[in-house]
Amino acid sequence: MIEEFLFELRNQDIQLWLEGGQLHYSAPEGKLTPTLLAQLRDRKAEVISFLYNAKQSLDSQQSPLKPIKRDGNSLPLSFAQQRLWFIEKTGLSSNAYNMPLTLHLIGELDELALQHSLNQIIARHESLRTTFSEINGTPVQVIKSPFELELAKKDLSELILSQQKTQLQQLLQTENEQQFALEVDPPIRAVLFELGATEHILLVTLHHIASDGWSLTVFTKEISAHYTAILQNQPSPLPELPIQYADFAVWQRNYLQGQTLQTQLDYWKQKLQGLPQLQLPTDYPRPTVESFNGAGLPINLPTSLSSKLTQLTQQQGVTLFMTLLAAFKVLLYRYTAQEQIAVGSPIANRNRREIEGLIGFFVNSLVMHTNLGGQPSFIEVLNRVKQTALEAYSHQDLPFEKIVEELQPERSLSQNPLFQVSFAVQQSEVLKPSFSLPNLEVGWYQEAGAEMTVRFDLELHLWPVEEQILGFCAYNRDLFEGETIQRMLSHYQNLLSAVVENPNQPISLLPLMSQTEQQQLLVAWNDTKKDYPTDKCIHELFEAQVEKTPEAIALVFEEQQLTYSQLNSKANQLAHHLQELGVEPDVRVGICVERSLEMIVGLLAILKAGGAYVPLDPSYPPSRLNYMICDAQLSLV
Repeated sequence: MIEEFLFELRNQDIQLWLEGGQLHYSAPEGKLTPTLLAQLRDRKAEVISFLYNAKQSLDSQQSPLKPIKRDGNSLPLSFAQQRLWFIEKTGLSSNAYNMPLTLHLIGELDELALQHSLNQIIARHESLRTTFSEINGTPVQVIKSPFELELAKKDLSELILSQQKTQLQQLLQTENEQQFALEVDPPIRAVLFELGATEHILLVTLHHIASDGWSLTVFTKEISAHYTAILQNQPSPLPELPIQYADFAVWQRNYLQGQTLQTQLDYWKQKLQGLPQLQLPTDYPRPTVESFNGAGLPINLPTSLSSKLTQLTQQQGVTLFMTLLAAFKVLLYRYTAQEQIAVGSPIANRNRREIEGLIGFFVNSLVMHTNLGGQPSFIEVLNRVKQTALEAYSHQDLPFEKIVEELQPERSLSQNPLFQVSFAVQQSEVLKPSFSLPNLEVGWYQEAGAEMTVRFDLELHLWPVEEQILGFCAYNRDLFEGETIQRMLSHYQNLLSAVVENPNQPISLLPLMSQTEQQQLLVAWNDTKKDYPTDKCIHELFEAQVEKTPEAIALVFEEQQLTYSQLNSKANQLAHHLQELGVEPDVRVGICVERSLEMIVGLLAILKAGGAYVPLDPSYPPSRLNYMICDAQLSLV
């Protein structure tokens, strides 16, 4: 996200500003590395747009963001917190909004210093010692005094390596599945797993109502600062925070009123009114109530392709985010045949200096809606996505929750409103921490299980790492098979390869499948010639299969299924009844039924009775059905 990139530059004392619409910068010697300079050039258009919009936003704001008095009055939730609070109150979210931070620490760990570091962070950030309550039906924040966090410790050092790994995975999973009781529990807990004298796993779990992705970066950097200072017997080097999260919540509600609110609402209403749901084909029917059961698969773009994507991005004067998002939207267009494609994209929403160092729930979701109609080329789609993104950045102050409240889309417990697919391009710290701890080698714990929680049907996360683009796709495993997502990621990579070679080709003609996949689809899967026994009928071949695999699943329709044995039994029962009605060889029987398990039972029963079936479509007009019945000389329907 652009804010994270600018935050990284600011941490290096690199200053950016606009002068006459042109981007200028100043940097201490050696701070603006070739890598950062290349990223700045690649994202120049995005940086200029962000700085311009930030200035416009600041110029229009009448009320400054400053601390409010803590005089006992109730403190409101931010708009994002309020929506999450109501979701939690339904009891349907399970652990979907837990945010685990899992660090692998190798070396000499001072556990007491670590404990003090965590407590100092809690004392510093009110959001980590806030519980939530309701007064006359209105949710409020209740800020507690600083407290000592219990750092639970679990010793696994006596186990052999294989047992240790298995036990650790189970404990991490159990911890992640534990829900927060937000009315009484602070939104943070921590566990330290000892794997050996010089190896530990630190798991800190935060609730999303008090945190976001940016906050995790703030959290880890503050652990580093406090831990280092404690070991050196020095006071904390961190400056006092100018405001707290509750101050932001009050300011946000005061700011988003009147003309400011109306201007933002007018844009999003015009952009999203009547937006259709994305009809992405799934492997399983959508559950009545949304599940958050997820899994994930990696996607790694080759260096050569990553380089060509960067070149195309520079040539078109866009950002890498826009190029990758445009290709992703083309993929969704090809999968759904829908021209109106809406994808959610997180934005840090930290466009004021006062809130950059806070831990809290600031992230906003921007709905990137693009019309792909008119048989456009990829370049045309890229320009449309660029326009969409820049407009969205200009109207990012309006929380997603207010958009949903205003548009009032058809709500369902089975899916997220307005968008079901999320896309993000992130900083490379996802792979390796950018902070350090004295006497310790620090890394993210990499042995996480395949299962996870997801909040959308599909989430694609990409990040540039040196000369390569890496990524991870999280998906709802109650909707998709892993093989389906793997194939989709392969199609995305094929699409990107085609785009860099011929960006002016219409998107409907860009190839999705590899040569191998085309050969399989057109040749191998069509090589269906097979010699069947000439002395047996179809129903007799089916009965032979019943003998071989009676308990295997033979038939699936929506959430219903029948084994071979069950299907055969039902068909036999109906066949006997048909024979009693006079069905025998050369007798034609009409079958008029919707697609269902019963339709297959009926077909088999007619064959078993010796008759021939004549399919009748129940959607046909009665006159048409009567004609077919008479013309076929049916004895029975």
